[in-house]
Amino acid sequence: MGELNDPGHSSSPAVLSGSQADHIEVLESVDALPMAAEDHWKSLFDQMSNKRSNSFRRAILQGNRRLCNKGLLEESGLSVAQRLIRHMAYETLPREIDRKWFYDNYTGCPPPWFIITVTIVEVAFFVYYGLVLDRFVLQATHPGYLKSNPLVYHPQLRVQAWRYLSYMFMHAGIEHLGVNVALQLLVGVPLEMVHGALRISFVYIAGILAGSLAVSVADMSAPVVGASGGVYALVSAHLANIVMNWSGMKCQFKLLRTAFALICMSFEFGRAVWLRFYPSSYPPCPHPSFVAHLGGVLVGITLGVVILRNYEQRLQDQSLWWIFLAIYIFFVTFAILWNIFAFSLLGVRLPTAPRKPPWI
Repeated sequence: MGELNDPGHSSSPAVLSGSQADHIEVLESVDALPMAAEDHWKSLFDQMSNKRSNSFRRAILQGNRRLCNKGLLEESGLSVAQRLIRHMAYETLPREIDRKWFYDNYTGCPPPWFIITVTIVEVAFFVYYGLVLDRFVLQATHPGYLKSNPLVYHPQLRVQAWRYLSYMFMHAGIEHLGVNVALQLLVGVPLEMVHGALRISFVYIAGILAGSLAVSVADMSAPVVGASGGVYALVSAHLANIVMNWSGMKCQFKLLRTAFALICMSFEFGRAVWLRFYPSSYPPCPHPSFVAHLGGVLVGITLGVVILRNYEQRLQDQSLWWIFLAIYIFFVTFAILWNIFAFSLLGVRLPTAPRKPPWI
């Protein structure tokens, strides 16, 4: 008390020392401070409690860095494209350390060629088969859908290895394609522009492969179509990353976006389950399976989370990366062996292989 009222002591050292995390002290009197500074520090100290003082002190220390990061988004020397990329990073990367690393090391990136290319090919195949079959809604219920298609995964044609990936370009109908493309563009494009094509394409393709292999193990008699395995891998990885870092996520509408993504995923999954058990127009063969969705989700919450979470670090330095990668390789190996031996050992009755009708 006496020291603060002593004219020989200046109030500025007390204020300056208060800006350091390890030397913040609760002042008993602030009569010697100027009015503006007094109000400022009083409001800060009023928010402090014994329980949360450490986090509050850290927040004071990080204030300048956060302002600096925000200023990078408004840097006048950046082009419109560069500002867009930084804005996407600001709303896509959940952790502040990742955003800081991105801002410090950003030198530009190519457009999201992978997601855009995949989307264009999917739409092109859908339009083509829609014109051939003269049906755009629930195409999979058409008797000639599987017969005329060299891309769809079919259990009787599982020896044609390309079908474990090529099925991603086919969809059951415009309702299936619409939801997948919407999620693919809304989530996949920003993720690819921030994380790069290599990481995003790996998660996407891993989800596609896991989806078809999961169907071959868990729903052995069903075919599968659609890119839901890859889309669900990306979306579930991103949502899991947001949930784990909810307090640090800077997206202004994170709750709304998360709810929208979950509603779209639930709607699409419900549609897939309904279609699977809908009476088939080609009785020997059931409609496409929904298990690929679950395979994509499992990839997303394992490999996908590790890839998207450790943005500023090399994947090979992360122990979780090697653990989940080993689990994924084990599953792929198991599924391949299952496809080679299990069908004959279990005596599974498979539907007749689809044949191209003469009118196509």
